[in-house]
Amino acid sequence: MLWLFRLLSHWPLAVLHALGAGLGWLVWLASARYRAQFRANVAQAGLPFEAARPAIAEAGRFVGELPRLWMRPRAQSCLGNVRVQGQDHAAQAFAHGKGVIFFGPHCGSFELGPQALAELYGPITAIYRPARKAWLARLESFARDRQNLTVVPASLSGIRLMHKTLKANQAVAMLTDQVPPEGLGIWAPFFGRPAYTMTLAARLALQSGAALLPVSCERLPWGRGYFLKIWPAVAGVETREKADMLQAVTRINQAIEAIVLSQPGQYLWGYARYKAPRKEVS
Repeated sequence: MLWLFRLLSHWPLAVLHALGAGLGWLVWLASARYRAQFRANVAQAGLPFEAARPAIAEAGRFVGELPRLWMRPRAQSCLGNVRVQGQDHAAQAFAHGKGVIFFGPHCGSFELGPQALAELYGPITAIYRPARKAWLARLESFARDRQNLTVVPASLSGIRLMHKTLKANQAVAMLTDQVPPEGLGIWAPFFGRPAYTMTLAARLALQSGAALLPVSCERLPWGRGYFLKIWPAVAGVETREKADMLQAVTRINQAIEAIVLSQPGQYLWGYARYKAPRKEVS
């Protein structure tokens, strides 16, 4: 698979996106379960299906662009075709001296987001959960570990490193709309329905005083690049001895909802967001 990724990485982004769009529609047509999950999540968000329909192709475009994002030479910048907005929010957050927690949903090019942020505000520590397939886990590790970007597993050692990173007034990055294992989240409203949501981002912010900055990375049409937007910091998450974890997580979910509603055609609606958490294997 590595040789195939290397080959495809030289193809134009527009071509990869076109192939990916076809893949997205093939998956849609082949899986009734996927279609049902997709439609149910869209309806739960209060959106008409037509608003989210482009996400069928966009899910495939995400897969199609991976070779270019993962196989990009280490010395080559990823910002050449990325338009950035909201850097004033990041500047204000770093000025407080307590670190920054960049977070976002599985929307748009969420693989490119950390790479771009690392070039803008590195060093950055990003947390991830390794793929179950060994070959894919090796490929992910190779592709994601870049200059100014350190990827760590969702483990105790990884969380300790994130605390150390924030203490140095640096940044961490994570996706907060993924269902965590049992014991690592709480049930919090997401589009009006309880969803098991990770507490890591909220806990880091409450313990360190770091700013919580939502980030989106929208995929532009016809392979023209990407639009990275840094949103205003989440308000109302205060450091105190008896912090309201549910309130903090709910505010993070609300920020995720705002991003999704701003680009419903790029969210991964097929994800089982409201499923029960799995038990962590010891």
